[in-house]
Amino acid sequence: MPKKTSYKSILVISDMHIPYNHPDLIPFLKAVKKKYRPDKVVCIGDEVDKHAMSFHDSDPDLPSAGDELIEAINTLKKVYKVFPEVDLVDSNHGSMHYRKGKHHGIPRKYLRSYGEILEAPKGWKWHKDLTLKCSDGSKVYFHHGLKKNGLQVAQQMGLNFVQGHFHNDFNINYSSTPEKLIWNMTVGCLIDYDSLAFAYNKTTLGRPIIGLGVIVDGQPKLVPMVLNKRGRWTGEL
Repeated sequence: MPKKTSYKSILVISDMHIPYNHPDLIPFLKAVKKKYRPDKVVCIGDEVDKHAMSFHDSDPDLPSAGDELIEAINTLKKVYKVFPEVDLVDSNHGSMHYRKGKHHGIPRKYLRSYGEILEAPKGWKWHKDLTLKCSDGSKVYFHHGLKKNGLQVAQQMGLNFVQGHFHNDFNINYSSTPEKLIWNMTVGCLIDYDSLAFAYNKTTLGRPIIGLGVIVDGQPKLVPMVLNKRGRWTGEL
């Protein structure tokens, strides 16, 4: 079959930080897939956390780097079954092993690729960034996180812009030009806020917003994971 050049429904998976992802990640992804029937899936980065490999202090009560990777792969295999084809953009957590290698003088060619390490299917492909065309003819630029004010990025590039990275931001903003409407969408995250991996966030008033984004016929839409008082997904979409 010829490769599609434009997409009617693009699902944007926000930062999962596996294995420190929200416990209802898989059923939530399945439900979103069923409702929006995406013909393209993009992961905005930070698909894995790599807490134990961080340049910051890691929590000794969390798994070692090796054990964390095993846990991450076990969870990712469930994601692979839901979405065997995903385009991912590079990110600060996803690239941690490359940055660590560079820090210690290890040439990149000595290190395995993302896909090999995560035992990903062939349909999972990583990109520095990504630009896709929607069914209405508009274009969308995807990057893990360029600037907290994503609308400024959209305005500077003259393209609709989607980013992640900023866990507390879950918004869509618009700007109008004489010729077109430009928007930016920041898609929150899919983390387990109670995990020790995110203890650093307990010192601020801001709280992560759990959800993701979709683009249907060129129009952005935020899909929050509605939580109950125990922090579990209610099953609502």
